[in-house]
Amino acid sequence: MSKTSGRPIALTMGDPAGIGPDISLAVWARRETRATPPFLFIGDPAVLSARAKALGQAVRITETDCLDACAAFANALPVLPVRCAVPVVASEPDPANASTVTAAIDTAVQLVMAGQATAVVTNPIAKAVLYEAGFRFPGHTEYLAHLAEQTTGTPVLPVMMLAGPKLRAVPVTIHIPLKDVPGALTPELIHQTCTITAADLRNRFGLARPRLAVAGLNPHAGEGGALGLEDDALIRPVIDRLRAEGLDVVGPLPADTMFHDRARETYDAAICMYHDQALIPAKALGFDDSVNVTLGLPFIRTSPDHGTAFGIAGKGVAREDSLLAALRLAAELAANTEGAHR
Repeated sequence: MSKTSGRPIALTMGDPAGIGPDISLAVWARRETRATPPFLFIGDPAVLSARAKALGQAVRITETDCLDACAAFANALPVLPVRCAVPVVASEPDPANASTVTAAIDTAVQLVMAGQATAVVTNPIAKAVLYEAGFRFPGHTEYLAHLAEQTTGTPVLPVMMLAGPKLRAVPVTIHIPLKDVPGALTPELIHQTCTITAADLRNRFGLARPRLAVAGLNPHAGEGGALGLEDDALIRPVIDRLRAEGLDVVGPLPADTMFHDRARETYDAAICMYHDQALIPAKALGFDDSVNVTLGLPFIRTSPDHGTAFGIAGKGVAREDSLLAALRLAAELAANTEGAHR
């Protein structure tokens, strides 16, 4: 038995009024036919029980910990209780439960950093709901980076990757207005994003020599300066530096020709300058089975590539494909990481 096989993935509840409970129940219910890696659900067992009843699912739920989760997984959905402050109604988020949402994330990180779980997989949260309760981080990713720094004492730059069966795409800038992107792009940010991506592709994805394709910022990668100066003045020197450091990097490339079938065969990850430049092709090529992966953390973290979907919570129509893909990728990355350290 490998070191990872006896330890579960830590799966957080997400916003309990969203579809996190629905898709967690669905993934567990189909565990035998869909090769679901064992996970420990961190959240309120009463929410799961109520949602299962609303969905007409007969799911046995057992309260346990990491030590017994894998053994229990075959016959019951294992839950490490983190109980909600107020009753939960599907599709009706309540800021009063924000502390439970963050407590589940805290617990998952503690478990994986202590070596009791192999990876963190996070169900979707609603940032606006957390903001009402005083949450001071832009989102999930930044909060996880904060927890990592708290644990290790070392600051990290979290890098977002959308990983699907046809494309891995990384935005250098993420949740900022498009008008702010040129000012936010710096040589150091582009360099760090590329080096972190390459390191995780080696150490966790098992690629001996990762190939990166870097998109330009402007149409036609600036057209030699006719359509913008950033590509030649800002991005190209960083690519030259990365090549001098031994990385396999090409660019800056026109983004409109980077994502067709033949182009994608030439690289392992696309480094994009802003959110939609990365996420539009990623979602177009794998909407139901792409996974949000946070690179640069001292632990593995994946997430479904969708939000809380409050409007369909508790209605039995939420698809669990992306959560299943997130669990499978987390298990794969954990196994690759363990193998690399042997």
